[in-house]
Amino acid sequence: MKRRDMLKLAAVTAALLTTTALLTTGNAYAQDKKWKIGFSQVTTIEPWRAQFNKDILAEAAKHPEVELIITDGEDKTEKQVADVENLIRQEVDALLVSPKESAGLTGVVQQAIDAKIPVFVLDRNVDTKDYTQFVGGDNALIGRAAGEYAVELLGGKGKAAGNVVEIWGGMGTQPAHDRHDGFHEFTDKEPGIKYLLDQQSGDWKQDQAYNLMANALKSNEKIDLVYGHNDPMAYGAYLAAKDVGREKDIKFIGIDGLPNEGVQMVNKGELTATFTYVTPGAEGLRQAIKFLNGEKVEKTITLPTEKITKENAAQVLKDNGL
Repeated sequence: MKRRDMLKLAAVTAALLTTTALLTTGNAYAQDKKWKIGFSQVTTIEPWRAQFNKDILAEAAKHPEVELIITDGEDKTEKQVADVENLIRQEVDALLVSPKESAGLTGVVQQAIDAKIPVFVLDRNVDTKDYTQFVGGDNALIGRAAGEYAVELLGGKGKAAGNVVEIWGGMGTQPAHDRHDGFHEFTDKEPGIKYLLDQQSGDWKQDQAYNLMANALKSNEKIDLVYGHNDPMAYGAYLAAKDVGREKDIKFIGIDGLPNEGVQMVNKGELTATFTYVTPGAEGLRQAIKFLNGEKVEKTITLPTEKITKENAAQVLKDNGL
């Protein structure tokens, strides 16, 4: 079902996190205008997506000028396409969209662009550059950081050796490919590292990753490291290993770093490390408001990442009031 959360927002600006080409709106609107902004979310099932929505709603609560409409694509491309089409019919002043699949959402995003609606693409990109702005993390950079740490855990540069299980996110999503490519920039240089699975996807879900790992454990007497493209999948792999008493022999690396999810898992010793992947909801909303108020926005906003291990997990939790 569609979820619509109606909130009012006041225009404020936020410091930009990266610098690329600048754009301007070409229109100056009255400051007392009430903006209608639509946000097409792919799903609310995954913990990271739930946090994404919490963050955009928390930002919304700060501003009384904008009416925010949130839709839930229910993790289905066709549903999300229909949601965006509906937002276009509602003549929203700006559209925020976080696609399930890059190719699957490109057509309807282009429809919004052709309708002169400013489009802000969040987290996963689309196959057009005609949007107003992209806001998200650098998944290739995060993948490289994970790959570098994996090499360190497996013996260090030039000496790393071990059997690695990589559990992909959605195969049709750019973040999964970027996280894979970045990781392999480091691990492929180590001849002692062997990969046990060939592009096996857990589709970002814990239960699917559990099943993949359970099969890998049956087929391989020795697994040294698991790289999950997100924390739920890394944790699913951990649970599968724990169920057969092998979790202490394996290092588990994930991505997302939510305080109540991945960081807690690291602090408990379940995951070896996670890399933060900041949700782009709050920043995307701030940027849309800036644009509608006639201010300049940049083509790309890249959000930062941080490696979380046992050494700093407790402090991160403390910093987040946990």
